[in-house]
Amino acid sequence: MSVAFTKEESAETASETLLPDRPISSHPNFVTEVGLKALERQLREAREAYELAQQIEDVNERRRQTAVPLRDARYFAERIRTAQLVPDPASTYAVAFGSTVTFRRGDGRVQQYRIVGEDEADPKTGSISFVSPVAQSLRGKAVGDVVGSGSQELEILTIA
Repeated sequence: MSVAFTKEESAETASETLLPDRPISSHPNFVTEVGLKALERQLREAREAYELAQQIEDVNERRRQTAVPLRDARYFAERIRTAQLVPDPASTYAVAFGSTVTFRRGDGRVQQYRIVGEDEADPKTGSISFVSPVAQSLRGKAVGDVVGSGSQELEILTIA
């Protein structure tokens, strides 16, 4: 094939293929058993997506399609490498990492969250990161304790 018929990588393609690493938190990488399994699954999926994209014949398109899975694989590999598995709390007396806490806010709303690692936190599905302000204010407290002030008060109703 003549050189005239090969595609040259454009600046746009280069910027699409050299993605910066995903930021990694400076907090300890505490994980629950479920969270560790999720990280392992996400790493597997990123590697599979990368392998699939490697089969694309067009070099520029292959670079574009491998960029995100490659970045994600680096991120998840590092998160697994630094993961500190925290067993479920032995007691429900005080709020700890892995606890499911039900509390009433100052405005009367009742909410329930499980305190988990940063990568597995999803408030929409009922989990918050252990570094979130709410989790930090609840940690070490018992049923009946009130934390915060004014409309931001949280009364702990149950710990599971």
